[in-house]
Amino acid sequence: MRSTGSALRPLVVPVFLPAAVFGLAQGAAIPVIAFAARSLGASFLLTAIVVALPGIGQMLGNLPAGRIVRRFGERRTIIAGSLLGAAGALLSLLAWTVWALGVGVFLVGVATAVWGLARHAFVADAVPAGMRARALSTMAGASRLGIFAGPLIGAGVVHLVGIRGGFAVQLAAILVATVLMARLPDVEPHVAGTGTRGTPMLRLVARHRRLLGSLGTAVLLTGMARATRNAAVPLWAAHIGLDASTTSLVIGLAAGLEVVVAYPAGRVMDLYGRRVVAVPCLLLLGVAHVLLPGTTGELSLALVTLMMGIGNGLGNGLVMTLGADVAPLEDRAEFLAVWRLSHDSGMAAGPTLVGAVSAFGSPVAGIVAVGGLALAGAGIYARAIPRYVPRP
Repeated sequence: MRSTGSALRPLVVPVFLPAAVFGLAQGAAIPVIAFAARSLGASFLLTAIVVALPGIGQMLGNLPAGRIVRRFGERRTIIAGSLLGAAGALLSLLAWTVWALGVGVFLVGVATAVWGLARHAFVADAVPAGMRARALSTMAGASRLGIFAGPLIGAGVVHLVGIRGGFAVQLAAILVATVLMARLPDVEPHVAGTGTRGTPMLRLVARHRRLLGSLGTAVLLTGMARATRNAAVPLWAAHIGLDASTTSLVIGLAAGLEVVVAYPAGRVMDLYGRRVVAVPCLLLLGVAHVLLPGTTGELSLALVTLMMGIGNGLGNGLVMTLGADVAPLEDRAEFLAVWRLSHDSGMAAGPTLVGAVSAFGSPVAGIVAVGGLALAGAGIYARAIPRYVPRP
């Protein structure tokens, strides 16, 4: 039997390394989108819309990505998606109006969905089930590492050439990732379902409605909790009077923890089952959200934020692993598209919930509400995973 290292080594260049580089592209662009929109004369409302467009593009791109993967296969889809992302990054770099900028960042969001779904389906097909969680957690951890490094590299380029430097780094990184992923081997057509029409999406959802209504709901709540922390921590830090540099340092430390725990979490899932990681992931995120409004200074905020980092790190490859576990072989790409849409919908809903509640009262209620929903999601994982996902 091959060791884990030898089994995963062929994925380093075509999968893991491009994940880090593509993550770097995302991380370099995220901080400058708002500044670029403002420099083009956008109002605060229009700037907020432009900032949201990458996430909207990713959500809308999920479902068509499933059909594209089935028809053309993972390798060609990944390359095409990367070229679409490069076109979006180039448009963002050269944007002469805020509308051109909006189209550019939207295209990058769509490309992120296409690329993410294709690489998810490829790893699910190519890696033995006994090492699936380690492979997907490593891929997610590599992406997280890139997102962590992206703003640091982008900041240096922005300092030299101005705001658009972040988009220049994004474009270069996407092109590098495309070259690396061109070496991706093809998966056997009978496994991927390439070239066949597949089950209509609504019929597929209806067929798996119980699974999606239980385990899929927990995935949605996972996305909600993971995204909300990105809004809740800076919001609460500003509320208690911490400066931006201190807040950034705390968030950076938490991001480092996420990368560190990614592979160990995947190993634990492969050896002892998905529930052993899934339940603690949402328990930590839920408890941390509930505790966050009780923090009053740097130390308490840092401890709670680090708890969030560990919880989110445990979940780095969790959603992808569960999706690969339960996806039907004959409709894998389309099912994974629905699965990823559930997670991304939660990521969009979480910060929106906190922002809406904060607008009508205290931010405490929204943050605690998301914490409670995360705890409920942990309970769903505890009950649903044994039903749908057999132990290794």
